[in-house]
Amino acid sequence: MMKAGALLVGLTFAMASSGESRNEQEHACRGDAFRFCARAIPNKEKIKACMKQHYDELSPPCKALFDPPTTDDPKS
Repeated sequence: MMKAGALLVGLTFAMASSGESRNEQEHACRGDAFRFCARAIPNKEKIKACMKQHYDELSPPCKALFDPPTTDDPKS
């Protein structure tokens, strides 16, 4: 299960950004994905959504793979 989860996490981040290789993306975000979003594995859409929810907590290399959240949230 861990190997499958790690592979899915890597594939998820491969879709998140085209400027980095898959190995770089997986390395940058693997720890964050398991720390914040382990419950979402193996659902790639849930992993991406979860990582975006934790954007401010992501490590800098992983954060660089995601667009910053928009500030036009009506709840803000």
